[in-house]
Amino acid sequence: MKLKIIPTTNRRNLGAEDFIVSKTDTSGRITYANRIFMSICGFSESDLLNVQHNIIRHPDMPRGVFKLMWNTLKAGDEFLGFAKNICADGSYYWVFANITPDYDKNGKLQGYYSVRRQPPQSALDVLIPVYREMLAIEKRSSAKEAPDKSMTYLTDVVGQTGAKSYNSFVLSLYKPKEV
Repeated sequence: MKLKIIPTTNRRNLGAEDFIVSKTDTSGRITYANRIFMSICGFSESDLLNVQHNIIRHPDMPRGVFKLMWNTLKAGDEFLGFAKNICADGSYYWVFANITPDYDKNGKLQGYYSVRRQPPQSALDVLIPVYREMLAIEKRSSAKEAPDKSMTYLTDVVGQTGAKSYNSFVLSLYKPKEV
């Protein structure tokens, strides 16, 4: 069961050299969370382990982004993207995520490995209005059709930029500050 957390307007920020690392099984249940992850989200290791990773999904995140993520991962490809996550106390934080399928020595999928870092504000300035429109599309659609319709909008936006894929689009937005 997903916890009912009331979102606040309090923003937390990852440090420029912070990396959130987590692993999940094939269904998205957390099997590993590093200390930075636990620190920023405010959940303990026991709160996170064997729980669906969407425990940190902020309601401002369109379902279409996650539909695209799962489609990409199930195709065996890595997924790059920006996400707004919620903390145990209702605060939020943004990340730039790199999620890859994790295979055992025999080539069998055993889960997913995710590394997240601080996103540049310039990328969020581009994506926040896109995500808002995706949410509006989802609200106007049936629950079943909402993720597909908002994902279609997102892929149309990406196409209008001339990017060859969503991953190449978000990489073009990810320009970290020099440290």
